[in-house]
Amino acid sequence: MISATRNFACSLLLAAALVTGSSALAQAAPLNVPAGEYALENTHASLTWQIRHLGLSNYTARFATYDATINLNPTDPTKSSVSVTIDPKSVRTDFPFPEKENFDAVIAEKFLQAGAHPVITFQSTGLTATGATTGKLTGNLTLMGVTKPVTLDVTLNAAMDHPFRKVPALGFSATGTFKRSDFGSKDLQGPIGDDIKLMIEAEFLKK
Repeated sequence: MISATRNFACSLLLAAALVTGSSALAQAAPLNVPAGEYALENTHASLTWQIRHLGLSNYTARFATYDATINLNPTDPTKSSVSVTIDPKSVRTDFPFPEKENFDAVIAEKFLQAGAHPVITFQSTGLTATGATTGKLTGNLTLMGVTKPVTLDVTLNAAMDHPFRKVPALGFSATGTFKRSDFGSKDLQGPIGDDIKLMIEAEFLKK
């Protein structure tokens, strides 16, 4: 009975070790594209965000003007880095009554303080593999003059020669969530949610 109990306990410990250690064992697959700088291909990219509205829906908007650069290490992609700049005045809500109110400008100024802080930036600080083509990208987000760490869940969709551009190309999807209150945005807290969800699609071309 004691032996059986010990065996059961050892099995539990082994299972726990495998679960907790699985992320550490994950490795990013080497990429069959050259090292160097990759620039965002803006015509095939989107930067969308959502926020809870009155508990009824996830209000969805996007940014129209942004740029990004990847410095790629294809042998060990976790040693790559990314930098992003966003124009907060380029927020687009698709408000259906523009003749009544410039809602985009209201969001940009009231919730993003675009006049005082005309640039949003993200600079990566690390990338951890969670699988051959997935990872967690950490970085510093600067929004409304405040810099805080955020984490994005990233998926590499492809690393290949672009069939039309005839240059190496990368494609990514990413999601992440942060609290706007961490950056000083507290207007209408309660009716409007605190969590901002990001949804990113991006293609990059070798410079």
